[in-house]
Amino acid sequence: MHTQIWNKYLPVIKILLKRASQGDQVLDLNRIDFERAGSARKAGYRFTIEFINGKVGNVISGTPLAPELATAMLEDPNIKPILQAGDYTVSLNTKFQLTLKLIAVRVTENS
Repeated sequence: MHTQIWNKYLPVIKILLKRASQGDQVLDLNRIDFERAGSARKAGYRFTIEFINGKVGNVISGTPLAPELATAMLEDPNIKPILQAGDYTVSLNTKFQLTLKLIAVRVTENS
């Protein structure tokens, strides 16, 4: 249901994930996109997704927005390698701001 919305934001999310090595990145989402999908609440939604070793590392079943974003990111051929190279948190606050944080960088044997 929200996959189309998330797919719209994936190119920007990719850029912000790369920039996260320089500090936390914030993406202001368009609340109207979510209202049109019939999913926006006045209070908004909140969630945090932890990507560890290129996989979701926490339970994100509280809202359909989180698992759909996680799936979209993990299935994107441009984002998946970024998530495998580092550990990230992706959080949505009630103001529809998506915050991307780099937690740790993966060290590969070829580096």
